[in-house]
Amino acid sequence: MLVDKITLKDIGLFDTDESEGLISHLNFCKSNGGKEQLDQYLAHPLNSIEAIEKRQKAIVVFINEIDFVHEMKITNGTTLVIEKFFGTAFKPIPTQISYPGAYWYQYINGADYALLKYSLEHLILFYENLNNWLLVFENKNENPIVATLVQNIKKLVQHPSLANLNAQSTLANPQKLLTLAYFFRNHYKNNTLQLLQYFFELDAYYSMAMATKKFNFVFPTWIKSETPLLEVVSAIHPLVPNPVDNTISLSSQTNLFFLTGANMAGKSTFIKTLGIVIYLAHVGIGAPAKKVTLSLFDGLITNLTIADNIVKGESYFFNEVQRIKNTIEKIIDGKKYFVLIDELFKGTNIQDAMKCSTAVIEGLQYLRNSIFVISTHLYEISDGLKKYDNIQFSYFETEVRQKELVFHYQLKQGVSQDRLGYLILEREGVVDLLNNMTKNKY
Repeated sequence: MLVDKITLKDIGLFDTDESEGLISHLNFCKSNGGKEQLDQYLAHPLNSIEAIEKRQKAIVVFINEIDFVHEMKITNGTTLVIEKFFGTAFKPIPTQISYPGAYWYQYINGADYALLKYSLEHLILFYENLNNWLLVFENKNENPIVATLVQNIKKLVQHPSLANLNAQSTLANPQKLLTLAYFFRNHYKNNTLQLLQYFFELDAYYSMAMATKKFNFVFPTWIKSETPLLEVVSAIHPLVPNPVDNTISLSSQTNLFFLTGANMAGKSTFIKTLGIVIYLAHVGIGAPAKKVTLSLFDGLITNLTIADNIVKGESYFFNEVQRIKNTIEKIIDGKKYFVLIDELFKGTNIQDAMKCSTAVIEGLQYLRNSIFVISTHLYEISDGLKKYDNIQFSYFETEVRQKELVFHYQLKQGVSQDRLGYLILEREGVVDLLNNMTKNKY
């Protein structure tokens, strides 16, 4: 599934100065390398149902053994020590070292010997834990991802010099210690560094399994279809405390979702929630809902956060138009896209905005190969759109109780009639401030 940088920003995948991103929320990796591998998985959605289902099933395997993997002793410190071990210039160890020679090396190179000993302690732990992992996972070869990982790790841990590794006996014997250190540095460096990469893959799958289990994500059911489909039951935004869930069903017969509601009613959060559900589904990880059924989409396109460009002399409205133009140019290729648009044409006057919004929505609803979710504050244009039977109208209701706003964050069918801008201005004390300014002036 194709995405661009704007979409990744809009759905909140990455961290910002103001808030944690989805990518950190899902991180349970034990190592920095695992986190980098996880970031790679999360930043690159998959392009086939087969690849997605393979990853889903691999995550299930890790979920079933989550306690075992959680208890593995390989830490970020372990991986850093191993990397440093291969990057440090120790005093050369003789190819064949005698028992007396080993004690002499220890005596004249005390600092190097101590670091070698410390490094081998972590190396032995690393290999022991990978061997233990193999004992648990090598009989789970029904999943090709797990099977490949098992095969790759098994091939590199099975070397005669690594048989019967024992930290206690090796670290207590200078000759054994230096012989093993020489082997790793001169004969098994590349293999060990490759094993680290395999561990980072293992670590990333552990993290995805932990996130899916901890946050009660659900694996989507995929439908092979030439037309777009999305059915989501009880979707929530994973970063919102105490979220309210909502359900939605969209297809080629009802492919445009027209969303209205007052400011702060929940429109933007809901749109981002749908973006996250679609995105995580195509990554192959579980999604934040109770049930998700969907077709494979060729792309996810968002128009949620637009900014002006002072340097280029481009206005907010100009950039809105350019983003819409770029969206249309992409989606007319006949492929299946999921398009999210939040508040059409905020950067111009209301008459212009109504005319532009109507033109865009009327044009988009003809493209039955894609699904569109569009929010707007221009409720008035809904009357002219009701002649199209493929447009769904829903809104978030806001209740006013004694000049206090009550947000329910629950979708309802129809079009909102809320006009609450002045009430919010009044509630926040802006009207009183302005009135006091006027009185004081005169």
